[in-house]
Amino acid sequence: MSEILFLDGSRTRAALDPHRLLDAVATALVAIGRDEVSAPPRIAAHAPGGLLGAMPGHVPGLGLAAKLVSVFADPKQAGRSSHRGVVALFDAADGRPLALMDAEPLTEVRTAAAATLSARALARPDSATVAVVGTGAQARAQIALLAVLDPGTPVLVAGRDPERAKSAAALHPTGRAAHGVEDAVRGAGTVFCCTGAERPVIRRAWLAPGTHLSSVGGSHGPELDADTIRDATLFTEWPGAATTRPPSGAHELQDLPPERSVTLLGRVLSGDHPGRRDDDELTLFKSTGHAALDVAAAHVAHAVARERDWGTRIAL
Repeated sequence: MSEILFLDGSRTRAALDPHRLLDAVATALVAIGRDEVSAPPRIAAHAPGGLLGAMPGHVPGLGLAAKLVSVFADPKQAGRSSHRGVVALFDAADGRPLALMDAEPLTEVRTAAAATLSARALARPDSATVAVVGTGAQARAQIALLAVLDPGTPVLVAGRDPERAKSAAALHPTGRAAHGVEDAVRGAGTVFCCTGAERPVIRRAWLAPGTHLSSVGGSHGPELDADTIRDATLFTEWPGAATTRPPSGAHELQDLPPERSVTLLGRVLSGDHPGRRDDDELTLFKSTGHAALDVAAAHVAHAVARERDWGTRIAL
């Protein structure tokens, strides 16, 4: 009889050690860039109120995992959606199921890790101020990660609800709420956009020369206006962000002109691409997620939980 380790939401989040997660996500992104990941096209079953998606993947050195995630509109919060599900980790050598964990915190934190890696690789070294646009779960995960990794950099938080912006900003030692999105974005060297937008919330005119943008939201529509896309040098996790239709692909990257190139972030992290070319260049990392990042996060959560004897063992 085999056993599987079960991690609930709080244990899953606690087991995602930020430094180990950043390393694992970087490994996964590099593997995507080198075409070493096995991950089939996403599939989804559609229900009247949302969808159930499946994302299996294998990353050499990290393992084999699959995520089942539902995406449904949140009736309590107009314009917001819930992402709930589970991630199952398997032994890549013999196929044994090893662990089952909550997909919600895992997705939030691995997405924040990828966005942070993009900023480290592409933002100007002298970027002194960070703006976070959004106040929901993904924005809060981003702010919390920045609080651990970079507690001294000033962080401005903007959202539709000023009280929620204050609450989210309080997660960072130097965080404060901005008066609005434009106020937060103007002058920021790095902008993390983490919203459930159906239409652009960032305007090109607000962005200073040399800004780095990391856009991880926009499941229901574009977070960024067309002028920003036109002027930015584009980076993604995987080629399908620009070549497949939403929700797998990014709304902002649909129907790009043939001459527009999109570079994989993993190629920058591996040194195979130089990334930023000059101080005035506008760089954009557009994230749509990838199964390899779930594998990376599940690998870390499982390893940390075993080391600390966390979770519940269930007989199959």
